[in-house]
Amino acid sequence: MKMLRITLEGKTYEVGVEVLSQTAPQGYSIPHAAPVAAPEPGSAPVSVPAHPAAGSRAVPVEQEGGRMVTCPMAGQVFKCLVKRGDVVAVNQVVIVLDAMKMETPVVSPFAGTVRDVLAREGDAVEEGYPLVQIEEAS
Repeated sequence: MKMLRITLEGKTYEVGVEVLSQTAPQGYSIPHAAPVAAPEPGSAPVSVPAHPAAGSRAVPVEQEGGRMVTCPMAGQVFKCLVKRGDVVAVNQVVIVLDAMKMETPVVSPFAGTVRDVLAREGDAVEEGYPLVQIEEAS
């Protein structure tokens, strides 16, 4: 059970949230999520390790034909700043997410050529969702 403090319309609430699953959409994986074992009936709650601090650093995923830049948090794709064939540098912003009413830049952790843009402006994306496939520079 994870305890959260939420403020809604000026009122603050403390709520308990139970993490039921750490899985990504079918066919995708969350590379930095630690596996969570199901608790034994009647045992103490399982402690789920916190994800790295939310920020603009995406987690690269190996994929045939290039490496994936994945979504660091749930949100909506606000802007796609690259297209197929663009050359990107390390730490170049490739996507801007709208997450919790804030624009959050997603940067490429490596240099190369954009092979495919898998997310489109307006798409709702979850943490770990592949956004851009980049063929690394030699």
